[in-house]
Amino acid sequence: MSLITLLDAHLAYGDRPLLDGAQLAVRAGERVGLIGRNGTGKSTLLRVIAGLAHLDDGEIQRRDSMRVTFVEQEPVLPDSPTLRESLLARAALEPDAHEMHADERERWRMEARLTEFMQRFDLDAERAPATSSGGERKRAALALALTLQPDILLLDEPTNHLDIEGIERLEDLLLKVPASIVITHDRAFLDRITTRIVELDRGILRSYPGNFAAYEDRKEQEIAAEDVARRRFEKFWAQEEVWIRKGVEARRTRNEGRVKRLERLRAERAERLDRLGNVKLSLDSGERSGQLVAELKDVAKSFGGRQIIDDLSMRLMRGDRVGLIGPNGAGKSTLISILLGTLEPDSGSMKLGTNLQIAYFDQLRAQLDPEATVAETISPGSDWVEIGTERKHIMSYLTDFLFPSQRAKSPVKMLSGGERNRLLLARLFARPANLVVLDEPTNDLDIESLELLEQKLQEYSGTLLLVSHDRRFLDNVVTQTLAAEGGGAWHEYVGGYSDWLRQRRAPAGAGAAKGGGTKRASTAGDTGRGGGSGSGAARVDGVGAPGDGAGDPLFGGSGGGDSASKPKTKLSYKDQRELAALPDEIEALEREQSELNALMSTPDYHRRGPQQIREDRARSEQIEALLLAKFDRWESLEQARK
Repeated sequence: MSLITLLDAHLAYGDRPLLDGAQLAVRAGERVGLIGRNGTGKSTLLRVIAGLAHLDDGEIQRRDSMRVTFVEQEPVLPDSPTLRESLLARAALEPDAHEMHADERERWRMEARLTEFMQRFDLDAERAPATSSGGERKRAALALALTLQPDILLLDEPTNHLDIEGIERLEDLLLKVPASIVITHDRAFLDRITTRIVELDRGILRSYPGNFAAYEDRKEQEIAAEDVARRRFEKFWAQEEVWIRKGVEARRTRNEGRVKRLERLRAERAERLDRLGNVKLSLDSGERSGQLVAELKDVAKSFGGRQIIDDLSMRLMRGDRVGLIGPNGAGKSTLISILLGTLEPDSGSMKLGTNLQIAYFDQLRAQLDPEATVAETISPGSDWVEIGTERKHIMSYLTDFLFPSQRAKSPVKMLSGGERNRLLLARLFARPANLVVLDEPTNDLDIESLELLEQKLQEYSGTLLLVSHDRRFLDNVVTQTLAAEGGGAWHEYVGGYSDWLRQRRAPAGAGAAKGGGTKRASTAGDTGRGGGSGSGAARVDGVGAPGDGAGDPLFGGSGGGDSASKPKTKLSYKDQRELAALPDEIEALEREQSELNALMSTPDYHRRGPQQIREDRARSEQIEALLLAKFDRWESLEQARK
């Protein structure tokens, strides 16, 4: 039986249909990726499924006593002294909250699960929501959603504000959820977790089995077939129009059936919904910069006693395409500010190259004046935009970025998140630049715009600095990565995210044998570098890659790293063996719990009989208690080891 069924659903805002006879069914065990252009109604559809919005017409059916949990794109957390209290207050607003509070035992279990998931998402339970970052609020809402153990989990852009480690942790957890519908532009995320892709296109839902890669193959075939059908239709319609005109000239009586067919064709052509346009991007690399773009020597920077950059030396050369990788708060934006000369280091020196024309995409959109109009933001005081040798009227230029002419006079504050990102890209590309700096440009962009941005950046001949948590975007755009690896250390790797992932998992002993894996990214290897695209942005003194470090027992990770870098242990031999065994034990329990939950969610589970059902429930409660006990034991052993 389906958990959710949508039948002939209709919903419109004004004269714009968001759902036009849409059909959808989601069964237990499915993980659905909901995709589509910005503004097509994906978030509205999730709100309808969650019961927060209503259809104009049609029907939505939900399985009886089914629990639905929705995490919105920008979660709202109730005002409370701590994150934990705020999440408990948010949980009290859930439709079935009264059942949880009526059962003291279930409430205790829920609070224990919340503690566990907050730890899994690396959250400080005592921190005030008002002082929490966007990423912390998103992780907190996700922790609560998983705590509530819904039958179907609805997630709207869950990877926004999350770093790569947080995204991968969320992927692991979602693989254990009974069913989910996720809106995201993160293609690597969709490839890993989805069992089906559902595309919302002009009010219609189309379903594609498999992950995003399978959808891409199928969609390519569909688009080709649609183009052929369109050409045939246009040709047939043109022939009929010629016939009707000749008929008027040649005879007074005509084939009435053919005339009616032509009238139907005209109506069909008028009503047909053409494919939505694509953003048209062009990037002028301007005049060539000098061979050296930026140079750091022994640079250090700290905030509040925390070392962000420690003794970093590097050169950024003309044509380099560098991706900055690291967790939130690691200092990626700080390093960019130092490279651009807008922030002074605590020590060391920074030198910018000559003839630089810099275009900077600000993650926080601080460059946008909310009171200015869209047109004023792009070209203040002028109706024209010049891109290289091409001169475009501002209205035509904005159309390239999917802004209709009537939107040109709208104030920036009226734009959605996706529209603001497109506007900032339009402003960025309206000026020549030989150094482009992009700080999280992919948030709020739909997949088609994202892929076009990739293509234009691949064609760009200038120097590129990119901060992104989108793994596929990094793979497709950059040629080297500079990774934050803790304690202010930064290391350079050849290639994109996947290349970094492979290299950093190499045995740490190789680095120790050749200098111990220093924190410095040096300028060794600069000689022999010609013009154009250099072979790397920074050179690491020690060529070995660092180890992964101790694995996360919550996700079945195993220990790693060089033995010389491990902290001195204060544990007995027996405790050491227990600590080493805990990850596998926890993973086995979680696997059993997931299998048992899946079994108990099947439509014919009631046929197993009351005795087996009681035993399964007892085992489920036992597993939960064992997991909490083992987690507490792991934490105490880790504390004792430090």
